[in-house]
Amino acid sequence: MRGWWQELAGLVLPVECAGCGEARTMVCGACGQVFGRARAGAVRPRPRPAGLPEVRAAVPYEGVVRAVLLAHKERGALPLAGVLGRALAGAVRAGAGGARAPDGGVVLVPVPSARRQVRARGHDPARRIALAASAELRRGGTAARVAPVLRQRRAVADQAGLGARQRRENLAGALEVRPGGARAVPAGGGGLVLVDDLITTGATLAEAARAVRAAGLVVAGAAVVAAPADAFGDAPGNGSKNRLEQIICE
Repeated sequence: MRGWWQELAGLVLPVECAGCGEARTMVCGACGQVFGRARAGAVRPRPRPAGLPEVRAAVPYEGVVRAVLLAHKERGALPLAGVLGRALAGAVRAGAGGARAPDGGVVLVPVPSARRQVRARGHDPARRIALAASAELRRGGTAARVAPVLRQRRAVADQAGLGARQRRENLAGALEVRPGGARAVPAGGGGLVLVDDLITTGATLAEAARAVRAAGLVVAGAAVVAAPADAFGDAPGNGSKNRLEQIICE
C-alpha cells in the first residue's frame, strides 16, 4: 500500500530533481546526463572478498548518483527506478562478448533486501531496479527477465558502520536459493547475473554468489548501478573473455 500511494503522489504533487533539486522534474536534464554518459567498467573492492564474481558498475557512487540512489531507496522516489534501471542495463551490456546464455538471454537475480527493510521502505529497491533494467535490455534486443531466486534465511544486523570483515561475518550464510528457485535459471546457468543497486565492500554479492553456487547454479557475473570511484579498474583476468563478457551479444 505504501508503495502505491508513493507512486500516485509522484504523479500529482510537485516534485524536484533528486540530484540537484530543480523543480518539477524527478531527474533534470543535466543530472540525467550523468547516467546517460555512463561507461560501465569492472570494479574490484579492496580487499576482495572470497567468492566475489566479476562485477561491473555503471557509474561512480558520488554526487548526483548518490543522491538519486538514496532518494529511490530511502525516500521512496519510485519512478527513479527507470533511470537507475537503464544504468544497470548498461552495466550488464558492458559485458557484451562471444556467446549468449543457453536460452538466448540473461536472467537477472536481484540481491534481496531484509524483510524489515522492505516493510520500512515499502519496496525492494534492487528488485525494482532489476525489473526496469530487464525491460531496457529487452527494448535493446536482449532476451532478459528477473528471477527472485534468492531469499534471506536468517536475520542480519544493519550493515551501516560495519567494516569489510564485519560485513562478511554478518552476512555469512544469510542467503539461500528459494525452494524451486533453481528452475528459474536456464540449464547450465550461463546467463545468471547477480544485480544490486550498489557495491561497497562486495560482501553482499559474495554471499549471494555463494548461495547460488551452493544450489548447483553457475554465476556468470554481477552488475550494479554504482560503486565507489576508487573501486573502478581492471579486475584480474580481464585480458581474456570472462563469463559476464560472454552472455549477451553474438
